Amino acid sequence: MLKIQVIATAAVAVVALVLSGLNAGISAVLGGASVVVGAYAASMIARRSKNKNDPSAILINLLKAEAVKILVIIVVLLIIFVVFKQLVPFALIAGLAAAALFSGAALSKLNV
Repeated sequence: MLKIQVIATAAVAVVALVLSGLNAGISAVLGGASVVVGAYAASMIARRSKNKNDPSAILINLLKAEAVKILVIIVVLLIIFVVFKQLVPFALIAGLAAAALFSGAALSKLNV
C-alpha cells in the first residue's frame, strides 16, 4: 500500500512541478510524505498486537494505529510549515490528498 501512495505522490509532484515550478513540486512531495510516514508508523503499531485472535484487542490496536497515524501526520505537517518557507499550500494539499486517497482498507485486497 505504501508503494501505491508513493507513486500517487510522485505523480502529483510531477504535475505540480510542470504547472507551478520547483517549490510546488517539493510541496507536493512533502504533503504526500507526511501521509506515507504516518501510514508506516501506523502499520508498525498495528502489527505489534500480542493477542492477534481477540477481536477487541485487534480493534483497540487498529484505533491506536489510526491515532498514531493522525498524530504523526500533524507533527510532520507542522514541521514542514515551520521549516519550508517557500511552501505552495495547494500543491501540499494535493500531495497529501493523493497519498491519503490511497491509504484505506479498500486497497488492502490488492496485491501491490
